Amino acid sequence: MSTKTSACGWGQAVFRCGRCGTERTATTEADHLKAAGAHQDAHAVWDRLNAIERSGITTILRTVLSVPDLAAELLALADRQPAGSGDR
Repeated sequence: MSTKTSACGWGQAVFRCGRCGTERTATTEADHLKAAGAHQDAHAVWDRLNAIERSGITTILRTVLSVPDLAAELLALADRQPAGSGDR
């Protein structure tokens, strides 16, 4: 069992979302702020989507996140395509 603490005196902090109940644990203040900010940003994006868009983005994220190199390859493809290109 480790009893290490960070140099700033942090042991750990838990972020609890009042909207959805999600909990995130962080061991530094920077990680805590990053987790809370990312979660709040996710709510902001989710709130702007309709049901069809939510379903679509969920499917896309599950596909992309299941293969570590896929996101990098998709971004590389996007960077090589002219803006507004509909070519397949």
